[in-house]
Amino acid sequence: MFPFQLLNLFFVASKDKEEDSKYDLSRYKRGDLLEVPRTLFTHFGIYLGDNRVAHLIPDILPAISKNKSAIAQMVTNNRLILGVITKVASIRVDTVTDFAYGSEILVNHTDKLCSQPPLDGDEVARRAEKLLGSITYSLLWYNCEHYVMYCRYGMAISYQTYQFCTTVRKIVCSRMSAYLTALCGAGIMLYLDSLTPLTILPTLLIAFTIWMAS
Repeated sequence: MFPFQLLNLFFVASKDKEEDSKYDLSRYKRGDLLEVPRTLFTHFGIYLGDNRVAHLIPDILPAISKNKSAIAQMVTNNRLILGVITKVASIRVDTVTDFAYGSEILVNHTDKLCSQPPLDGDEVARRAEKLLGSITYSLLWYNCEHYVMYCRYGMAISYQTYQFCTTVRKIVCSRMSAYLTALCGAGIMLYLDSLTPLTILPTLLIAFTIWMAS
C-alpha cells in the first residue's frame, strides 16, 4: 500500500501545481478588478497581491459553525446557494485558483463600462481589505459586484442587477401581462362565483396599472 499512497500523493501534488500554474499571477496588479464569467452570473473580486483575492461570497457555514479551518476552505456550491437563500455572506480572501473556480479571469473589464475613472490601485486594495468580514447579502441590492465597484470606483452599483431588473420590468410591465392579469382575474372570479364590484374593481385596477406602465 505504501508505494500506492506515495504515488497518489505525488499525483495530487502535481495536480495542485498544475491548477496553480493555470493562472499567470504576473498579469495581475494590486487593486485590479478580477471578473469571472460563470453560467448564470459573473463573480467579482479585488486582487490584493501575492496570489490573494478579496471577494464577497454568500456562505452559510460561518453562521452554523465556528470551525475556522473548515470556513477557510474554498466555498462549495452548496454553501454558496444556502448563503444566498439565508442572505449570509462574508468578504474573504482566497487564492486566485479558489476564487476563479476553474473559469477564465477578465482583468479590469469594467473600466470600459464605468464612466467613473478607477481609484489608485493601493487605495482600491485598502478599501477591499478594510471591509473584510461577515456581511448581510442581497442578491439585488448588495452582491459581489456592488462590493468591487465601491472599492475600485467609489460607487456601489451593479450592472448585473440593473440588467436583471430591466428584463423583469419588460416582462411584468408589458401589454401581454396586462391581458393575462385581467383574464386570470376574471377566470378566478367566475370559478369562485364571486363577480362583485369589490372583486372586479381591484382586478381591473391592477391590469390597468400594468397597462399604463407598459
